[in-house]
Amino acid sequence: MNDSPTAHGGCHVVYTKYDGSLHWNFAGLERLGEDEHGVWLGAPAGSQGRRGYEPPVTYDHAFTLLFPRDAWWTATFNAPPTDIEVYCDITTVPVWREATVSMVDLDLDVIRRRDGTVYVDDEHEFAEHQARYGYPPEVVEAARRTAGELLEAVGAGTGPFGGACRGWLERVGG
Repeated sequence: MNDSPTAHGGCHVVYTKYDGSLHWNFAGLERLGEDEHGVWLGAPAGSQGRRGYEPPVTYDHAFTLLFPRDAWWTATFNAPPTDIEVYCDITTVPVWREATVSMVDLDLDVIRRRDGTVYVDDEHEFAEHQARYGYPPEVVEAARRTAGELLEAVGAGTGPFGGACRGWLERVGG
């Protein structure tokens, strides 16, 4: 992988919106490793993230983030007791520069709750932002296609959604 994150030290995660404004961002996450699914970062309970420049949010559970290669999504795998087990953001392809990974959040999310319920969220926001930000047709198509593919994979538990996160979560106390 070109411009892969550093082997040691904290990684930074930067989601922006299509207009370049800062969205969710995390500093100092641990690079756990890389496998056939992509690069895994970890956050123990007590880690913080921010939405834009809002005050930090402290997480009471551990989680891992997966950044696949050449895919229009990222995934968060949450340790119990959270109700949301898997949270996939539809994004542009993540780009690594040194120890920072960045991508544009395209609003749509695929979510799996602990009870097995799987659904696509924020379709209204996706429609609103298409008009506000002027998403090109190829971005709209890629986002919709990716959401459909993820809905199927997350629901069926295939690929990284079939338990690949367990070992990575254990490394951060989840």
